Amino acid sequence: MKVAILSGSVYGTAEEVARHAQSLFKAAGLEAWHDPRATLADVQKFAPQAFLAVTSTTGMGELPDNMMPLFSEIRDVLPAAWRGLPGAVIGLGDSSYGDTYCGGGEQLRELFAELGVREVQPMLRLDASETVTPETDAEPWLAGFISHLKG
Repeated sequence: MKVAILSGSVYGTAEEVARHAQSLFKAAGLEAWHDPRATLADVQKFAPQAFLAVTSTTGMGELPDNMMPLFSEIRDVLPAAWRGLPGAVIGLGDSSYGDTYCGGGEQLRELFAELGVREVQPMLRLDASETVTPETDAEPWLAGFISHLKG
């Protein structure tokens, strides 16, 4: 199975989590692709069969700047080929921000819903005020996601 990993990061933490997920997917025998500067054409060329989105949250619950071009491009086109594909989201944030906590992840969940991507697992929320090793903290959740994909 081919898994496209989309990521948006402000300080690089979400990108680290995405890279770690990519190595876990490959170790599990899945074909995983990640490019933090991906365009819609890049993603479509890979022809994904599943999606993982990993994003931090910035400002008042927004997506990071490096995620916005891809997000907007996907939203403008809404590729029909992605309807029904499995997907999941990892949101990074800081719970001390209250209502905007993991807002970037919520935006990607909404985009997946618009696309018809099936959320096979509830969004993982990684709280910066509680974790210093988000990539390690994501491992049990990622193992569950892998088993959904291989199921």
